[in-house]
Amino acid sequence: MTPSTIMSPTSSHLDYLKDLFSPFGEVTIRKMFGGAGVYCDGQIFAISDDDDVWLKVDDVTRDEFETAGLHPFEVEMNGKKGTMSYYKPPDDIYDDADELTRWTTLALGAAARAKKPKKKPAKKKSKKT
Repeated sequence: MTPSTIMSPTSSHLDYLKDLFSPFGEVTIRKMFGGAGVYCDGQIFAISDDDDVWLKVDDVTRDEFETAGLHPFEVEMNGKKGTMSYYKPPDDIYDDADELTRWTTLALGAAARAKKPKKKPAKKKSKKT
């Protein structure tokens, strides 16, 4: 597969994604790096580029995506090719509620595991007099 050049998704596609994923929580979209991040309840679980969507994977879920023959998001930046931890879901998610639930749940799980804990504020040193 050829790495993609990130292209902005259309507003109608982003609205469609909001509707598609709305059963899973509050869906918001943030434009970034020419594409868009798709968030559910504040956690990024998908990205969109050129009217495609890519779901978040991690070490727990990657094999399931690869076993299904799905491929990662590839990008070329500054002459270097790389992949991101987002895979193209099967086309079935668009017309099969069970498949949508299956793959979205995997992506939401990966997003939850990737969530970094908030740092505790540094303790102030007490002055000794």
